Amino acid sequence: MSYDLFAEYYDELMSEVDYPARAKYIDAIIKRCKPDAHLLVDLACGTGSMTVEFSAMGYDVIGVDLSENMLSKAREKSDGSILYLCQSMQALDMYGTIDAFVCTLDSLNHIEGREQLLLALGRVSLFLEPDGVFVFDMNTPYKHEKILADNAFVYETEDVYCVWQNQYAGDGKVEIALDFFEQQPDGSYIRECEDFCEVAYSVEETEQLLRQAGLKLLAAYDDMTLDNPRDDSERIVYVCRKE
Repeated sequence: MSYDLFAEYYDELMSEVDYPARAKYIDAIIKRCKPDAHLLVDLACGTGSMTVEFSAMGYDVIGVDLSENMLSKAREKSDGSILYLCQSMQALDMYGTIDAFVCTLDSLNHIEGREQLLLALGRVSLFLEPDGVFVFDMNTPYKHEKILADNAFVYETEDVYCVWQNQYAGDGKVEIALDFFEQQPDGSYIRECEDFCEVAYSVEETEQLLRQAGLKLLAAYDDMTLDNPRDDSERIVYVCRKE
């Protein structure tokens, strides 16, 4: 998936996300693990809503995404102080080592297959400072099987009507089809489609992949808390550093 079509409507469809609160939560975790963290990379930064929050906190921020359209939207929100790079996580290439990597809103779930996810984690490990910290979140198998499942969701905003259809394929994998309907001046609609999938892993599977990539899991939290994950947690936040 290119995410280029999705970029046009991403901010409207994600309008319920409290980016300042989420950034503050992640910042507190980073401060606990590496108080002197200064250089931060926001992986799969999308349209940069989270990236600008970290920049406002005083971090020297690099935003990375594989979609030029997403990055174009992100640059519109920046004052020019943020460096944006068009890269996939599996081919991540930094100019030096990084104090903190962040990847939010289940972006790692979008990497299909353990081998590709391991590649991405390995690139983070390669460029992470020895005492640096990697904070990321992932949707859980519970969410994929019980919440997304084979359900359909409809989002209607002033500019677009979106039908989000899921098909649970087993083994934590959900295939997702997005249909965007944009109304034209004459009252007709243009329909555009984009497909992708998300794969969820248990905490145990995730920790094993982190270990293989040379990363040590420090903590796993139920989303937006410091509580242990529950059986019905829908998103888990992982905190790790180089092994």
